[in-house]
Amino acid sequence: MSTNHLDVPTDESCAFCAYIRGERPYTILRRSDKIATLVTREQRGVGHLLVVPIRHVPTILELSDDEAQGVILEVREMAALIDRVFERPGIAVWQNNGVSAAQAIGHVHFHVAGTLSEGGTDFGDVPELTVAETDAIAATLRHAT
Repeated sequence: MSTNHLDVPTDESCAFCAYIRGERPYTILRRSDKIATLVTREQRGVGHLLVVPIRHVPTILELSDDEAQGVILEVREMAALIDRVFERPGIAVWQNNGVSAAQAIGHVHFHVAGTLSEGGTDFGDVPELTVAETDAIAATLRHAT
């Protein structure tokens, strides 16, 4: 049970947990015993990735020290990979906790994306890519490692 005051989104089942377990199709770029990196189907920037703990953790406040360390190291590695592959002039990293902070899925996740040509990232409506399209992004990233 959480001891914080955040209003976290609740769903019958967690989409990220389903992706990690392979119950729903999604592109997983990398995975360790504690952390997974997903290629999001909503590309709000260039090479937009999601770094998530394997364990279901609602917000940053509930991460263990090991998970927090693993997540930030993976965020840094993915930012470097996006820089190397896509050569963007900026890298955006963001993370939301609670409904009022725009958290949409009740499983902590960090966004990592190269900036768009016009700068920043797209927080409006973006087309949802197919898994084949996100698999192609993952293949491009894997080729550079």
